[in-house]
This record gives sequence, C-alpha cells and structure tokens, in this order.
Amino acid sequence: MRNPVSILSVVVFLLCNSMANSDVLEESSILQCLSNHSVTSPPISSVTYFPTNPSYTSILQSYIRNLRFTSDTTPKPLFIVVPSHVSHIQASIICCKIHGWEMRIRSGGHDYDGLSYVSAAPFMILDTFNLRFISVDMEDESAWVQSGATLGELFYRIAEKSKTHGFPAGVCPTVGVGGHFSGGGYGNMMRKHGLSTDNIVDAQLVDANGRILDRESMGEDLFWAIRGGGGASFGVILSWKINEMSWIESVLFWSNYPKGTSLEVLLNRQPQPEKYLKKKSDYVQEPISKKDLEGIWKKMIELRRPALTLNPYGGKMSEISESETPFPHRVGNIYKIQYSVTWKEDGPEAADRSLDQIARIYDYMTPYVSKSPRSSYLNYRDVDIGINEIGNASYSEAKVWASKYFKGNFDRLVQVKSMVDPGNFFRYEQSIPSLTFWKSTMAE
Repeated sequence: MRNPVSILSVVVFLLCNSMANSDVLEESSILQCLSNHSVTSPPISSVTYFPTNPSYTSILQSYIRNLRFTSDTTPKPLFIVVPSHVSHIQASIICCKIHGWEMRIRSGGHDYDGLSYVSAAPFMILDTFNLRFISVDMEDESAWVQSGATLGELFYRIAEKSKTHGFPAGVCPTVGVGGHFSGGGYGNMMRKHGLSTDNIVDAQLVDANGRILDRESMGEDLFWAIRGGGGASFGVILSWKINEMSWIESVLFWSNYPKGTSLEVLLNRQPQPEKYLKKKSDYVQEPISKKDLEGIWKKMIELRRPALTLNPYGGKMSEISESETPFPHRVGNIYKIQYSVTWKEDGPEAADRSLDQIARIYDYMTPYVSKSPRSSYLNYRDVDIGINEIGNASYSEAKVWASKYFKGNFDRLVQVKSMVDPGNFFRYEQSIPSLTFWKSTMAE
C-alpha cells in the first residue's frame, strides 16, 4: 500500500509547481503585451517589476509614506512599471485596457490615504520616479519639470540658476510635483503668488488613448481640469511648464534648536522615518472666538494625539475667482485647517485608537468650519468624506465627496472627464466620474 503522506507530498509539489509555472506564464504574457506596444530601447522589461522580482518589494515600499498601507493584508499591484520613456506609459495604458486592470499613478507617494498605490480591484502601479528632468530658463523666467521630480529638486534647480527666484509650492521636499500641482499646491508664498496651479502655463500628458497632448492640443477645458481637479482622473501627467517669480524681499527662518547652535547643524539633515498617519482638512470662514479657541485647545489636550495646523488665506488667494481653476477655496476663507494624527505602534488597536481621536476632533470642530458643503482640500486626500463604487461611479454618488473638494466646479470636471475619458479608464476611489461610461453600464 502506498504511503498517503508521500502521495500528498507529491500532489502539493505538483500544485505548487503548477502555480509557479502559471505565474511565469502570466508574467511572460504581460511583458509580451508591454513590449509589443513600446520602443525596444530602453526595453520596458528593464523597468517592469513583478512580485517574483527581488526588487519588487523595495520599489513598492520606497514611495509608501503611510505605514498603514504596508501591512501583509494591503492589496499589492500585479506589477509595477517605472517608465523612463513615454512609450512605457502608452504601453501600460494599452495593456491595462486589454486585460481590464486598473492603473494607479504614483508621483512621490504622499497621497494620505494611499490611493496612488492601493486598490481593491486588480491593478498595476505606474511610478514616475524615473521622470524627474527639470529645465530652468531664466530668460523667460519659466521651467519645465517632469512629474516624477520632487519639490526639493525643483527648488534646488531654480536656486542653481538664480538666488532671487522661486515658485509657490509646498515645504515638504519629497512631495512629487505630478500630484501636488494637479491638486492645487500651496506653500509659504501662497498669499503673494497663489497656488502652484495658478502659475502653470503649459503641460504635457498621455490621455486614455495613448496620445501625447500639450496645452494647445488638449484644449483649454482639459488644461483647466488638470490644474486643481486631480490629474490622475484625466491622464498621466508627463511634465508641467511653470512661471518662476522674483520673491525675496525679506526672509524669516526658524528651527527648533537652542540659541547659539552652529549653523552647520542645519546641514546634518536626516530623513524623517515613515509613520502610521491619518489626515483631514477644513476651511474656516468666520473668526473663532477666544472662548471657543480655548475650548478647542482643551479638547486637544483631552485627546492628546491629534494636531491642528492653520494655514492663512487672503491676499492673492482672494483675488482669484472660484472657477478660475477647479480649486475653489478662495475669497471668504480665513484659513485652512489640517488635522493630523500619527503613531508608531503596530496593530489594529493602536490604529483604531488614533483614527477615533482624529474623528472626534473633526466632529468637535463642526460648528466652526465651512458648511453646505463642509469643504476639504483635494491634496489632503480623505476617503472618510466618501468614495466611488468600485469600477463605476454615478454622478450623485461622486458628488457627495467631490462637492467638498470642488464645490460648483464639479459639474465642469464631469463634463471634461466624459469628453476626454468616456470609458472611465482613469478611475479610483475618488476619481471624477464619466457620465458616458456610467450611462452605458446602466443601459446594459
């Protein structure tokens, strides 16, 4: 009589071997599709990473800024493409369409709720970190910057050419310009020069049909939409052309070092370790009384962990109309609030406790912030305010969250989306819906 343990071992071996062969065949099929639709040099195979590749995990995790999305249970991409040539992007779009995969576009990885690198549906990641060329032209005070470049790299390249020029954008040097600019982009120059998106004069993107478009060929509607409406709803941003401006009239710099500390200490910068985090946002349109501010302070002491950051508006921000770009939070807003909670402890209990704390301070602030809608900032991505149905989204469903980000500009964004991406290829939990696609699915 044959040993049943031996038979079971053989069966398990055959199953494992079959699954391994299946994975190899699937990878081969994917690479064949990608190669068929891209240039031969540089080959797309050299910038494509599957789970079987030793570099897959490091490539995936290198731009995950929120440890909440590094767990074993977090959905992982089928593969990752880090394009070094535009044809790699075009091929990725074509093959995702053929196989029905979602594409997540990552530029720096600072999406607070991980929507640029996580999906419940089968997906791949297009990570733009190889596309980081910056060309600064001081004659016309402009620059072209590719979408994978970071704000720190942009500021550095401008400073190489001029000590008196800058660009209004964020203060975090590792933020990627691809998403930052397309969601608004604010920083310390905001009250004088507006947002990043207010100072963009041209752009290049790849649309759902694989076409390379600039401002002239894409038209003013699409150019309007990607400057504050979230570029990932409409295409893959290749690069931005921005206006620089002379800005140094006075400088105030502070750092939390004791008085008398040597300036050399500022050169010894260490990267901040990644943390578990959750963030939310609000806009304040009426002054909060001293008594109420004291109440807010007491609530923060009670909760201990949440932090509030207030960013003043006014100035140039109040001179630009709500409809000039999709970013509508202009005149009438005194300041924006960013709610933050971070933690280092692993496990669901620590996460639940921290998420509960930020939810409680957010609820406590309800009487003091904007209403109808209670507005939010797109670049402080917050899925708590609503998400689309997986694979499709109705206008009414998306309006729940989109009205908070875009207010009255949502309708125009939907019109542009329905025109340039009627099949809703570029989709995620908070992407602009295509009415054309939604109506076609409802008719089936």
